[in-house]
Amino acid sequence: MKKSIAIILIAFAIASCTGQDKKKTNAPATKKATPEKQFAVQKTDAEWRKELSPEAYEVLRNKGTERAFTGKYVNTFEKGDYVCAACGNVIFHSNSKFHSDCGWPSFDQAIKGSVVYVQDYTLGMTRTEVDCARCGSHLGHVFDDGPQETTGKRFCTNSVSIKFIPAKK
Repeated sequence: MKKSIAIILIAFAIASCTGQDKKKTNAPATKKATPEKQFAVQKTDAEWRKELSPEAYEVLRNKGTERAFTGKYVNTFEKGDYVCAACGNVIFHSNSKFHSDCGWPSFDQAIKGSVVYVQDYTLGMTRTEVDCARCGSHLGHVFDDGPQETTGKRFCTNSVSIKFIPAKK
């Protein structure tokens, strides 16, 4: 019984972050590179497992999702850059981060060319997945319910998929 309730709550949290009640995303949909040869960083599954924590591996390589409101960067708003936790590719500048109340770090734009978009049909819905353009690691999803005064996008990102590099003073 407790397990069923937990599953329902997790599904609700994920659904609330998907923006399904909002309009569909206009992010360009591209197909995921099937052979990893397309990415600049190529590693075997064993190498990824050795380098990443089990939680990071689950999110970055298996397209998992960390629990809402548990991520390290949900409430981080210092100046700096956010890089892919797997390869160090700079994904977001801190000036694109905003507070969205969805439970995951949110950004209104990624650095041009830093990510690839993949249509995601899991969980019975259509979403646009955001992957690192350098290593193919899963970062999160993008939705069209972000700040309208900027891009209107919300990159809903797993904290475990990124690392924050503070700006030099």
